[in-house]
Amino acid sequence: MEVFLANINHLDNVAVLFDQYRIFYNQASNLEAVKEFLKERFQNHESVVFAANDNGKLVGFTQLYPSFSSVSMKRVWILNDLYVEESYRRRGIANLLMSAAEEYAKESKAVRVILSTQISNLTAQKLYEARDYIKNEEFYYYTLPLQ
Repeated sequence: MEVFLANINHLDNVAVLFDQYRIFYNQASNLEAVKEFLKERFQNHESVVFAANDNGKLVGFTQLYPSFSSVSMKRVWILNDLYVEESYRRRGIANLLMSAAEEYAKESKAVRVILSTQISNLTAQKLYEARDYIKNEEFYYYTLPLQ
């Protein structure tokens, strides 16, 4: 299993995984929209994507979005997406993807990586806690839907 930093040359293969990821979250498949969305992220350098390759087949990815901490005046990375094809789960691929993302964050001198997950996603919570992520119990996070 190889984990690598994806770029626009990997768009078609990453898009298939990203579409599957969205379907997992009850969104309708829309491969063309997914391609356009990812193409914009790559072209505008608005995200960082790591992909897992198993003998030429992409089987998982994680996507980081940049942010900053005003208090520490340092970079923060939002680990926004993590997905592994169902038939490849429980093989350590999510751990490999997260390790690559965390190493990238360290190399960029980020102060932290943040993420969120559904309250019902106990599998993900177990993974994050095993990797020393700390559940925030000091702050509430709010969302303002605009559409």
